[in-house]
Amino acid sequence: MRSRVPASRPLLAGGEGGLWARLLATSAAEAAKEEAAASKDNVASTAAATAEAMQAVKEGEKSAVVSSYWGIVPAKLVNKDGAEWKWSCFRPWEAYTSDTSIDLTKHHQPKVLLDKIAYWTVKSLRVPTDIFFQRRYGCRAMMLETVAAVPGMVGGMLLHLRSLRRFEQSGGWIRALLEEAENERMHLMTFMEVADPKWYERALVLAVQGVFFNAYFVGYLLSPKFAHRVVGYLEEEAIHSYTEFLRDLEAGKIENVPAPRIAIDYWRLPADARLKDVVTVVRADEAHHRDVNHFAADIHFQGLELNKTPAPLGYH
Repeated sequence: MRSRVPASRPLLAGGEGGLWARLLATSAAEAAKEEAAASKDNVASTAAATAEAMQAVKEGEKSAVVSSYWGIVPAKLVNKDGAEWKWSCFRPWEAYTSDTSIDLTKHHQPKVLLDKIAYWTVKSLRVPTDIFFQRRYGCRAMMLETVAAVPGMVGGMLLHLRSLRRFEQSGGWIRALLEEAENERMHLMTFMEVADPKWYERALVLAVQGVFFNAYFVGYLLSPKFAHRVVGYLEEEAIHSYTEFLRDLEAGKIENVPAPRIAIDYWRLPADARLKDVVTVVRADEAHHRDVNHFAADIHFQGLELNKTPAPLGYH
């Protein structure tokens, strides 16, 4: 038997089908009008913002005005003295007072084979560094920080991806490692104010960062406990380097210049702080990173997972 379509429900013109067609056409027309109006508003807003930016340039304003219709306005912050906050790379609530009372002499004695490999790997890396920089500690610190800021970012990234794959929490270790990377980067931003690296030193940074990033990435994939132990020993060497830096400052071999403003605000140093004060707090930061990475390596050596042990957030 052939099925019949009821005459009361035409498919094309008239009836419900025609009504739906008309409604769809009307909705499409209205949507097109709304889109055109929104586009016109966006163009008008962008033009107004651009005009505002041009006016600011004519008036000689130092701060850049970003032309955008998204309604995002940078917040104007003030420090504890009521002065306008000048840094966009960190906020007033991210500044802190470094704990300089930390034990600088602690050392993880390598006993198992993996620890010994990590220890002597770091020791071997110190030799070419000593030859190249000798006692130019400003440039040496710059190079050191470009390397020291890599492990936290790599470890945090890999733990982040692992957390997504396994649908599990990280125990705070993602944030802890990213905090370490950011702290090391702030060390670099500080020493860039007091050191003037030559072109070949900048080229060396590119080469070293490229090699070290990939090597550490592979090393962390293969053995996180080895990777964290390497960083722990790197931080021990950093403490030694900054101690030598302080000795030269105290002996007058390096001029104890005023501390950069970024360092005073980041570590909440006194307004009359000097370079020696900056090196002291940076060395304390490195000691805290030493502890965190040796702690992470110990967790792995005990056969445990990082996410099962709460991370020492804000330890530095």
